[in-house]
Amino acid sequence: MTTTPLPRCPWPTDELYVRYHDTEWGVPVHDDRLLFEYLILEGAQAGLSWHTVLKKRENYRLAFEQFDAEKIARYGDAQISALLTNAGIIRNRLKIHATIQNARAVLKVREAFGSFDAYLWRFVDGRPVIHQRTSMQDVPARTEISDRMSKDLLQRGFKFVGSTICYAQMQAVGMVNDHLVSCFRHRELAAASK
Repeated sequence: MTTTPLPRCPWPTDELYVRYHDTEWGVPVHDDRLLFEYLILEGAQAGLSWHTVLKKRENYRLAFEQFDAEKIARYGDAQISALLTNAGIIRNRLKIHATIQNARAVLKVREAFGSFDAYLWRFVDGRPVIHQRTSMQDVPARTEISDRMSKDLLQRGFKFVGSTICYAQMQAVGMVNDHLVSCFRHRELAAASK
C-alpha cells in the first residue's frame, strides 16, 4: 500500500532537509543552549547554504563544547588555532572569533534578562508570530522585527547578526511560523501555540 506524501514547504529537497523541516524548523525553542547553537549556526551560514551547515552540525557541537557559552567565552589562542584546523567545521577566522564574542555577549544578556530565551522572545512578545504564507515568494529575508533584533544584538556586542541572519534565527526557533499554509507543519505548529 502506498502512502500519500505529506504536503510540506517546497524547500526540503533531500532527507536531511526533510528531517530538519519536519522536526525542527519553526518549533518554538526556549532552551538557552539551543538558542545559542542556532545563532552560531545561522551566522556560520553567511555566504553558504544552510544544507552545508546542517551537514556539519554534529562537528560544530563537538568542536564548540555542545554550545556551552560559559566554556566558549573562555576560549583563547590555543582553542582558536585548533578550530582553524578542524575540517569538520567552517574554518573562517571571523566566524570563529564571532562565536567566542557571541558566547561572551550571551553571558551578559543572561545577566541582564535572566536568560537568553527571555531576551530573544521579547522581540515577539513571548509568542510565535503565525504568518499565513501561501508561496515561498511571500517569505521575506528580513522584517522590521528582525531589523530591531539585529540592531539590539549588535549594540550588545554580538557579531554575524545582520537582519537576514536574525530572521533566519526567528524562523528556525519558532519565533515566527513561516511554513506555508499548505504545509502540514503550519497547522500543527499554529495549533500548538494557541
